[in-house]
Amino acid sequence: MDEVLSQNEIDALLSAITSGEMDAEELKKEEDEKRIRVYDFKRALRFSKDQIRSISRLHENYARLLTTFFATQLRTYVNIHVTSVDQVPYEEFIRSVPKRTVLNIYSLQPLDGNLIMEINPNIAFALLERLLGGKGSDDSKKGNLTEIEKLLLTQLFEKAEDSLKNAWSSVADIEPVLEEFEENPQFMQKVAPSETVVVVSLTAMIGEVSGMINICIPHIILEPIIPKLSASYWMQTNKNKDEKSLQRMSLYLQNTDVEVKAILGEATINIDEFLKFSAGDVIALDQAIDSPLKMAVNDEFKFLVQPGKYRHKMSVQVLEELNGVMENDE
Repeated sequence: MDEVLSQNEIDALLSAITSGEMDAEELKKEEDEKRIRVYDFKRALRFSKDQIRSISRLHENYARLLTTFFATQLRTYVNIHVTSVDQVPYEEFIRSVPKRTVLNIYSLQPLDGNLIMEINPNIAFALLERLLGGKGSDDSKKGNLTEIEKLLLTQLFEKAEDSLKNAWSSVADIEPVLEEFEENPQFMQKVAPSETVVVVSLTAMIGEVSGMINICIPHIILEPIIPKLSASYWMQTNKNKDEKSLQRMSLYLQNTDVEVKAILGEATINIDEFLKFSAGDVIALDQAIDSPLKMAVNDEFKFLVQPGKYRHKMSVQVLEELNGVMENDE
């Protein structure tokens, strides 16, 4: 977005041009020069800012779901949030991945291609230590993973597949499956090196350990759902969800039990009078015999009613609906 000058800056600029401190022709020449930008075709941007924001919102939801899942599984403090969302060539993503790391490769049927999740080693070992009953501190093991440790991490991230499915449900019905578990990024030639991928970087805090979780999404996965990554689609989807939620809530409320009471009247007495009560005593209420009674729904006065009998039972007939909540002393 072009920089917008304040009124003071505009006045100062006009004053400088008028006094001769600045040359208008030189400014025009500089403006023309700025219109020429270097463009790297290897870093072709295939997603608009609007689509990138939608991907970011989608994975903010995923980060919340993953936080809840890990906190439940590990019984420790977990905080995961989106740090950045960028589109880069696939080779650039691979170069940025450490030589020793944890890589999960997911298929997202019915979408083509594979999603790659890279978990920083210190996060991976913190997860392992918590799974094995440790504290998940920075003193955890830093060597190569054993076969048992690989199996434990694989099982953990297989259980987390539902979080990914739920996060993506707003744009696509997918069935994530953990296909591969790798430690060396050099064996990860899943797409062409120049292919554009979206990299979602998550900052994760597991207990006392912090690190990064990077999610690489190739263009081939997102291509069928690009129309659903627009702001208008999200607004329409949220509107439909709100309408469905309202209908569902109304249906549930129709079957909700509430307490209904018809107040015959009230009286105020002191403790001495209360202690002297005996059979046959009469208590005068503040309710006039020819005035309608007040009926309360969950302790809030909603209707004026008159008492009577219906099918040999004491009943009330609704006369009028009250606007607002009436106090008990009215």
